[in-house]
Amino acid sequence: MFAYLVRRLFLIVPTLFGIMLINFLIVQAAPGGPIEQMIAQLTQPGGQATDQITRSGSDINTGDTGQGGYRGRQGLLPEYIAELEKQYGFDKPLFERFFKMLGDYAVFDFGESFFRDERVANLVIEKMPVSISLGVWTTLLVYLISIPLGIRKAIRDGSRFDIWTSAALAIGTAIPGYLFAVLLLVLFAGGSYWQWFPLGGLVSEDWSSLPLGQQILDYLWHMVLPVAAMVIGSFASLAMLTKNSFIDQLRMQYVITARAKGLTERRVLYGHVFRNAMLIVIAGFPAAFIGVLFTGALLIEIIFSLDGLGLLGYEAVIRRDFPVMFGTLYFFSLIGLLLNIVGDLTYTLVDPRIDFEKRG
Repeated sequence: MFAYLVRRLFLIVPTLFGIMLINFLIVQAAPGGPIEQMIAQLTQPGGQATDQITRSGSDINTGDTGQGGYRGRQGLLPEYIAELEKQYGFDKPLFERFFKMLGDYAVFDFGESFFRDERVANLVIEKMPVSISLGVWTTLLVYLISIPLGIRKAIRDGSRFDIWTSAALAIGTAIPGYLFAVLLLVLFAGGSYWQWFPLGGLVSEDWSSLPLGQQILDYLWHMVLPVAAMVIGSFASLAMLTKNSFIDQLRMQYVITARAKGLTERRVLYGHVFRNAMLIVIAGFPAAFIGVLFTGALLIEIIFSLDGLGLLGYEAVIRRDFPVMFGTLYFFSLIGLLLNIVGDLTYTLVDPRIDFEKRG
């Protein structure tokens, strides 16, 4: 097993390289880079452009885009465009910038945001508590709800319980989580009905002055609605996956043999079927956690005014903030690859018969 882990750890390097290279090339080919974003700010009405960095009026009226081909650069001196390129590092060749970025990321130097005047690492650390709170609580509740529900549905396959729960799961799958979020706000956060929970935020304004016990309760109070909105839209597919996995295992010959030996249904279910049926559920855990942690909570963060990593990534894409975009991509790709290895280790804990070393 040790040799397998070493191989998997070494494979992280080329995998990360491929992920970063593909995304780097795609983003560079997309129109509207950071320099265009800055030029748009400088040349828009009421912007920061001054006589020292603008051309004459005749040049502006001709619509000449000038050297460099930046759309919207009219009215700016070529020297100022060159200064912007140097400031953002675009005066260097494409692959020189790429390999410099990888060299910096190898020592976890993610650079500084183009538009926030703050280091990317500090931004990620600042936003991390919100996303971790949503990701951990959502993933925990989804698994605590889905696995027992899926097992129960498998045992009572075709019963009235299975039918009405399947209908409820279908509704939960069909309705996006952000619609549930709006509904919860209307019902329980001072909309047309009750005001039991706050409209948004991770904690109250006076949170720092509260005793420790009240701080914990205040935090949990703020987490109820956003986590509920994410759980409602997430646990249906996992519950159905658990059910189908258990049904497949219940039809296996070893289950028939175990029952013929006189083992109790509970012993058959949890002593033999459980570890086999749970393998496919465990396999999807890393991807599910990363999805919830980084991208799944974007609209939820916006609706509940939660300033987390999802919102940070979205704003970085809109503003073409390359250091934030690639820094967070590298960080979460690395976490995802490491969690995949953790998932393999969990396989062996659930079923010791699995030996990745022999399979390799």
